[in-house]
Amino acid sequence: MAKTNCFVPINSSADLGFAVRATRRAQGLRQDDVAGSAGVGALFAIDVEHGADTVQLGRVLRLLRELGIELYAEIPPSALAEFQEVKRRGVRPLKRRRRTADTPHLEPPTK
Repeated sequence: MAKTNCFVPINSSADLGFAVRATRRAQGLRQDDVAGSAGVGALFAIDVEHGADTVQLGRVLRLLRELGIELYAEIPPSALAEFQEVKRRGVRPLKRRRRTADTPHLEPPTK
């Protein structure tokens, strides 16, 4: 008999970290092993498990896939048809933004 997954609410990066850690530990895996097989660094995996707000979403999704965690978004029923259409049609690639005089940028300090 196949096991059914449990759905837990993810309302913060900490909640996602708890889910990642619990799943990894339940599977008896080490952080560095999961990180390596997911193609991310061990420190990145540690940051995710600790709920860091600054991690890159694409890399988080790779880590979730490696652990067998699926992430869902609950959208209103009124948005479902539009979601399906946008997904079918795709979006235009973003244009590279040019730095303007108003755009702050970091420069190394002068001596």
